[in-house]
Amino acid sequence: MRKNSIKNTRINMEVQRELSEIIRSGIKDPRVSGAMTSVVAVEVTPDLKYCRAYISILGDADRAAEAIRGLKSAEGYIRRELARRVNLRNTPEITFVLDQSIEHGVHMSRLIDEVTKDLKD
Repeated sequence: MRKNSIKNTRINMEVQRELSEIIRSGIKDPRVSGAMTSVVAVEVTPDLKYCRAYISILGDADRAAEAIRGLKSAEGYIRRELARRVNLRNTPEITFVLDQSIEHGVHMSRLIDEVTKDLKD
């Protein structure tokens, strides 16, 4: 099976949707705030053994590191809930990766706004 087959793409989308829902409503850890944490992308291997979830967290670096630690500590619960909600042959082992692309985009947008404001003056 190719890595980006239609089946694998659908599995990625379904796992991403369910992970978002689990993180938003299921985790009671105060380090992980549902409103400030979002699942940007999910990559499930074709054999369904491993999953890499890219997480975006609004806030400073310390807050993001705490939230990732909170997600890693709740990994067993998240995996169990994922197995209950998504019918897969194997429930993948989840690895959470901090994705700072949204924060980087906001920063670049601010820099562009500053430059264009200076040009207009």
